[in-house]
Amino acid sequence: MSDRLHTTSLGTTGPRIAFLHGLFGQGKNWTQIAKALAADYRPTLFDLPNHGRSPWTADFDYLQMAGAVIEELEQTAPGERWRVLGHSMGGKVAMLVALTRPDLVEQLVVVDVSPVDYGAHGEFEGYIAGMKGMPLAEVHSRADADRLAAQWVSDPGVRAFLLQNLRRDDDGWRWQVNLDLLERSLRTLGSWPADRLPPGATYDGPTLWVSGTLSGYVKPAHVAAMRTLFPRVRSVAVKGAGHWVHSEKPDVFLTTVRTFLDADRS
Repeated sequence: MSDRLHTTSLGTTGPRIAFLHGLFGQGKNWTQIAKALAADYRPTLFDLPNHGRSPWTADFDYLQMAGAVIEELEQTAPGERWRVLGHSMGGKVAMLVALTRPDLVEQLVVVDVSPVDYGAHGEFEGYIAGMKGMPLAEVHSRADADRLAAQWVSDPGVRAFLLQNLRRDDDGWRWQVNLDLLERSLRTLGSWPADRLPPGATYDGPTLWVSGTLSGYVKPAHVAAMRTLFPRVRSVAVKGAGHWVHSEKPDVFLTTVRTFLDADRS
């Protein structure tokens, strides 16, 4: 990718941490957690390709996304190693960064996703259809957008999350996320490129695998695949949390992640 990813950096001293968001997200979703760590670490919040302010691509490809992140890590801090933390789609990208360039990754945090093929994500089809079908010409305020979106997503938290992708420019409101690409790539989005990894690829560094007990993205059947690729993995299931662990239980999530980062800090 020739165009660099959009990033936001916090902190001035300490180890560097890359934060990678999930589908429909953007780097700023991690602001609360990053600010809490910024006194001791240097967080960088990524907008992944086709999201936020980062460039759009012709195809959805997890290894290409990992390559774009690797390029940014190397250009931001040449010669330094990073802590890499990713949620959901960003968790898969984070795992691939660690597996393809373990020399760059000091520690890995994977949030509520497994290195497996989930198939197509049915619930996301409805979100994309709703976003594409929303009459943006009728949107004159955030309140208008929320009222219209309530017709296809009832959960106010999910609605607010999706509507973060709505931007206003001189021509009115538009979606900042590449909906057309994501719509035709849902099968790939749910996949895991096991057959494209180097033979015997593993990441042998410290790995934290955080999940929500109310989420179905991390199951006992996934443990073997995770331990094969990440032999030093530690698992933590956050009680009462669903898929968006870090926003649903931010205090528990922060404590869990900080304990892991601090314990392995060199």
